[in-house]
Amino acid sequence: MSKRTDSNGYTMIFAVIMVLIVGSLLAFLASSLKPTIKENERIEKQQNILYAMGVNENDASNANFVSTNVAGQEFQKYIKKQLVIEGDKISENEDAYLIDIKKQKVNAKSGQVRKLPLFVGEKDGETFYVAPIYGKGLWDAIWGIFLWMRIW
Repeated sequence: MSKRTDSNGYTMIFAVIMVLIVGSLLAFLASSLKPTIKENERIEKQQNILYAMGVNENDASNANFVSTNVAGQEFQKYIKKQLVIEGDKISENEDAYLIDIKKQKVNAKSGQVRKLPLFVGEKDGETFYVAPIYGKGLWDAIWGIFLWMRIW
């Protein structure tokens, strides 16, 4: 006797089994890859800050970030201070680049004091100030790295 695969019950059971299998697989992968994902986010933030300062591996035809292998070393080389602005207090923090600007915006809406990172870097004898920014765009949020130079 053959199975009746065209019934609604069969379709529902098949869908539930597939959701359970695929959901479990995705949950396992997400939890096992979490340290790698966090490390990649850390490196990406360092690369973005360095790129804003003009530290990159660009040539005439390509725009490339500093490679992931040397991003940490280059970050330590060029970024002299990592500051955290919290209300009217400014303090140094070696992990200021890990501050999530989006979460800080949510915290500020709930009445907490917002923490904002500011990076002071030096390249070719010039001082650069770098700050990540986050705000509203037309369809979605806009984020970026703001750079200004000290000219006096």
